[in-house]
Amino acid sequence: MGAWLKSLPRMLTFRVVAFSSIWAIIALVVIATVISALFRQVSQRGFENVLSAHLFNLIASVSATDAGRLEGSPNLGDLRFSQPFSGWYWSVEPVSEALDNPLHSPSLIGSVPSPSAAEVPFDREFRRHYLAQGPGGEEIEVLEAEVVLDQIDRIARFRVMGNRSELEEEIAAFTRRLFAYLAVFGIGMVAINVFAILVALRPLGSIRSALAKIRAGTAESLSGPFPGEIEPLARETNALIESNRRIIERARTQVGNLAHSLKTPLAVLMNEGHAMGGAQGELISAQAAAMQKQIDHYLQRARAAAQRATLAARSPVNETLARMARVAERLNPDKKLEISMPDQLVVFAGEREDLEEITGNLLENAMKWAHGKVRLCLEKSQDESGRHCFLVVIEDDGPGIPESQARQALKRGRRLDESKPGTGLGLAIVVDLVEEYGGRLGLERSDLGGLKAVATLPCA
Repeated sequence: MGAWLKSLPRMLTFRVVAFSSIWAIIALVVIATVISALFRQVSQRGFENVLSAHLFNLIASVSATDAGRLEGSPNLGDLRFSQPFSGWYWSVEPVSEALDNPLHSPSLIGSVPSPSAAEVPFDREFRRHYLAQGPGGEEIEVLEAEVVLDQIDRIARFRVMGNRSELEEEIAAFTRRLFAYLAVFGIGMVAINVFAILVALRPLGSIRSALAKIRAGTAESLSGPFPGEIEPLARETNALIESNRRIIERARTQVGNLAHSLKTPLAVLMNEGHAMGGAQGELISAQAAAMQKQIDHYLQRARAAAQRATLAARSPVNETLARMARVAERLNPDKKLEISMPDQLVVFAGEREDLEEITGNLLENAMKWAHGKVRLCLEKSQDESGRHCFLVVIEDDGPGIPESQARQALKRGRRLDESKPGTGLGLAIVVDLVEEYGGRLGLERSDLGGLKAVATLPCA
């Protein structure tokens, strides 16, 4: 049962509608079957009562003369006994040898065989029922009785036969009409049920729309009238959002406090190193600067992790990249920067500062190593799970990085060429930020001849 439930679509509307519709169909089929069975039972009983009444009427209408002849003019009050091959017949046949002149209805043309008493025994009232084939090929039900006609024990066999095929056709016609009516009723009931369920589940759609507004940054909490069953969910969700907001604000405050508390001691160490001069002073200054870079790196990573947990962080990508490109061009007037971006607005599901940190580090690295040309491209795409994302592709015509060393370049503090200034933290910071947002950074060989960095980030 559990496996069957798991195989169903996970939509609540589909499951509720499916279960209610299946139950309604089963109930209607059961009701139709019960009504049909009751109708058959009542029709069968009525049919047998009619045959029994005709049999009593026939027995009362026939007698035997002293000469041993059967005589009488039975009038059973049904014109079908006068119509040939109607399926309704009666007959009176002598059993005792002292009787003759058998009688039968005008409708009976031919004979209907009677089984022996061993095959179909008589009941306590000296009557028996059996099915036979009529002269016209129809199925008939026979009610038969053997009656003593006088004091000298002369016996005659009385038979009344009714058209059983006609009865079965009436029952079948009633069953067809019953199922047709119940089918129409069932379709209407299922339609009303589906409508009622959709109306009842509409507040869930309102909840979804409200959550989408929160994620889009146009609302800060769930608002609006909700049914009593949904109101507690809305309150708990708002409480969760508020708790998340307080946690993030507290984390921001702690990060800022840490940065300010370390800023002064590090500045003192760097100033003392410069004042000391010599190799030892340069060593102290260099180590203090490295500590500052390390602290900036981990503070940036902590801030990105906190920002990723927010629901409303949204940043325009096109505008940010254009601004970063203008800054890079002013700082590197000897390098040519090509920019390619779609006309459609791309929105980053994260903080603007993190996007600037990612693109700024990649652009700075490309400008540092490029001989004369850098290319910046923005592309919309989808990841393996089908989520919307965008690609920031930055290429240069510099020496590039061999594939065997690409992973080493992404490690914190790893520098493949000591001749260029830097601490080796740029790409590591980019990797950390990208991964915090569930994206990835890839390093490839560019068709310009140098490095091609591809950052994949989530779209809002």
